[in-house]
Amino acid sequence: MIEFISGSMFFGITLSIVAYGVGLLIMRRFNIFIFNPLLVSIALTIIFLLATGIDYQSYNNSAKYLSYLLTPATVCLAIPLYEQIMLLKKNFTAIMVGIAAGVFFGLLTIFVMALMFALGHYEYVTLLPKSITTAIGIGLSEELAGCVPITVTSIMITGLFGNIAGKGICRLFGIEHPVAKGVAIGTSAHVMGTTKAMEMGEVEGAMSSLSVAVAGGMTVLGAILFSTFL
Repeated sequence: MIEFISGSMFFGITLSIVAYGVGLLIMRRFNIFIFNPLLVSIALTIIFLLATGIDYQSYNNSAKYLSYLLTPATVCLAIPLYEQIMLLKKNFTAIMVGIAAGVFFGLLTIFVMALMFALGHYEYVTLLPKSITTAIGIGLSEELAGCVPITVTSIMITGLFGNIAGKGICRLFGIEHPVAKGVAIGTSAHVMGTTKAMEMGEVEGAMSSLSVAVAGGMTVLGAILFSTFL
């Protein structure tokens, strides 16, 4: 029975969707940040695979098709941005400067931490794309000759942290303007953070969507430059 399930082309997709659905139900029931749907779905998936003895490769053989939706899903983020186009034009300079500052200090942080922990060039370039969407991060990691699986893991952890803690961090540092919130979350936590920004409001979601795209392009250029520093 287990072999039949794991060999099904719908197994990974079904497990992922069901696990995320359960995560949504738990979040709505308890409304506590630790029960973030993404975090819960990851935990449930791991528990199921361990309990049934199904290896990750069998799961990923069918679940990987969900990854193909990353690119069109990212493109769809342009819709809320279009709805806030006038706000974008009004604050264009401030938004671009904010995104550029976020990208620069994100890369600078990785550089400083690499020096502090005596990381080699291989580990250093692997972590440089941590704050951009997976669709761009995978290609950038390959271009920099980094370890793609670790890059993907760091992107997921960064996005998950932004999704869970983004709203609280904005409150902690007194960031109240919806444009500033969106730019901060989108630049630092890519698409996963953007889902939280959309929950916070239409403006936050639109600015976060823009930040994901712009920060991705800036990070590609910035990471190539920073990769020569170590």
